Amino acid sequence: MNYPKQLVEAVKQKMNGHNLEGFLSGKGPKNAVLMLIGEAPGGTEIKTKIPFSGRSGKKLDGWLAQSGLCREDIYITSTVRSRPFSIKKELNKKTGFFETKYPNRAPNKTEVLAYAPLLDYEIQMVQPKILVPMGNTGLKRLLGKNYTISMCHGQLLHSPILMYSNEQEQLIKTNNTYTLFPIYHPAAIFYNQKLETIIESDWSTLAAFIKQYN
Repeated sequence: MNYPKQLVEAVKQKMNGHNLEGFLSGKGPKNAVLMLIGEAPGGTEIKTKIPFSGRSGKKLDGWLAQSGLCREDIYITSTVRSRPFSIKKELNKKTGFFETKYPNRAPNKTEVLAYAPLLDYEIQMVQPKILVPMGNTGLKRLLGKNYTISMCHGQLLHSPILMYSNEQEQLIKTNNTYTLFPIYHPAAIFYNQKLETIIESDWSTLAAFIKQYN
């Protein structure tokens, strides 16, 4: 996706001084049936310039294949386009010296708000039939803080979504209604393997809904 320069520059100015690395554009065809919305790119994605190209991406590709889907037909993006990282000092037990590390972290509310106009632009340009927020960050960005993945995963929702208002400098509800299908983030299974069966079932359910648009 090629974004308007003024949108990208506005984000960069707002994020000056934040611990963020690189920039990864959303990828996929216009008029895609699905728009997958993740949290933020990790280190692998920043290097490869491909969304979900790390460990989570391999799980995602497997579920897509099982559901008869492929990346070429899907638009994939994220709530925040740069890699949020923290700075930590850790003791290297082998050397006895402290080392500085920069692990991934979840984006904060300020970062989600700053990148909001980019996601809004993608939704308007791609016009997906179904928005698929993967994980709580994407879900709360679209529907608000009262929604959680554990509460509404695997359900087809019809609702206004939140988009950025330049006048109010905050997210406000749209007048239009959108179709959403929240689903767990692929990385969730690395913390809770029991979720894998649930996620596979949700992808199968989503594949059945997609047939209605073909």
